[in-house]
Amino acid sequence: MISKNTVCLWFDGTALDAATFYARTFPDSAVTAVHRAPGDYPAGKQGDVLTVEFTVMGIPCLGLNGGPAFQHTEAFSFQVATDDQAETDRLWNAIVSNGGQESACGWCRDKWGLSWQITPRALTAAIADSDRAAAARAFEAMMGMGKIDIAAIEAVRLG
Repeated sequence: MISKNTVCLWFDGTALDAATFYARTFPDSAVTAVHRAPGDYPAGKQGDVLTVEFTVMGIPCLGLNGGPAFQHTEAFSFQVATDDQAETDRLWNAIVSNGGQESACGWCRDKWGLSWQITPRALTAAIADSDRAAAARAFEAMMGMGKIDIAAIEAVRLG
């Protein structure tokens, strides 16, 4: 049964590949159903994968193979809170090394064009620090990073 609120992500024929990658990469993720088109449609033929139901870290999603008309942008992203550098590195590297691209401030983009914010909890705590000077130092350090380096954030936070 489809959840009452589901994130629908548009793909150009690659929804199953993307959903399978997400299920392998992120905890609490799975491909739960694959639905094939009952007839021809503008982006495909009868029998092609039309939609894929999946979860990403417990969030229900639907991958729609709608064709090339719409592309993903940074206006939508998944933000993943990581607990340590090993988890940050694993997720960042999985996305980037699988045909993705690095970006700034903990953002990266997967090979399907979907944006991800791989955000260590230590970074979130540092930029919310009640010591506003420490928060500013951490924020400034983050602005110069691609993948977040927790040790570097903590070092500048402490001054």
